[in-house]
Amino acid sequence: MDICAICAAQIDGTPDETHWRGLASAMWSEDAAVQVVSVRMLKRLGTGWAQDLLDQVYLDEDTQAWVDNVAAASQHKDANGATLEQGDTVVLIKDLPVKGAGFTAKRGTAVRGISLVADNPEHIEGRVEGQRIVILTQFVKKK
Repeated sequence: MDICAICAAQIDGTPDETHWRGLASAMWSEDAAVQVVSVRMLKRLGTGWAQDLLDQVYLDEDTQAWVDNVAAASQHKDANGATLEQGDTVVLIKDLPVKGAGFTAKRGTAVRGISLVADNPEHIEGRVEGQRIVILTQFVKKK
């Protein structure tokens, strides 16, 4: 089964909530891989409608184990080992020079509404001084 280019880009990037409304039907697919991707994306979206769908979905034991293994392998942790979630607020624990932007993100700066980089558990994305930047998780703590 193929996915569209927009879905492929958003699986590893920042998902656009409106594009993923089709998960309401995709999560019922008989293909386990489609079920796993559907549940994974619903968890990343985490909004009211996505949570409602997660409450409805049923997965057999093997498929649920697959979802759990994907989730465990991609957990983002802050400098203290706390698990980071999509939308969390974090605080920088040291001054970070921002390459290409010409400024330094100062220690103590709060970064609200972070996005998790799906293919790298050591990276998150967030806005600092109006710029969207990638931040190493070792330099943040969960607020």
